[in-house]
Amino acid sequence: MEGLEATRDRLMREDVQYRRLAHKHEEYEQRLAELRSRKFLSEEEKLEEINVKKMKLRAKDEMESLVRVHREPDKAVRS
Repeated sequence: MEGLEATRDRLMREDVQYRRLAHKHEEYEQRLAELRSRKFLSEEEKLEEINVKKMKLRAKDEMESLVRVHREPDKAVRS
């Protein structure tokens, strides 16, 4: 059975949706890094930080869901 990292690598190469999600996840991480680098955040920036964290988590959850779906056939073959 293919390992998690191998599945993620394969999806990154072969699955457009996974790549799109990974790209969005990285964009969210970069924006969070920008916000964290500031000494003080405005109220608007604090709300943005919360929303970006949620969007980043949603993207990660969707990516992991794709990993599980693409690993399921491997499990079914072994049963």
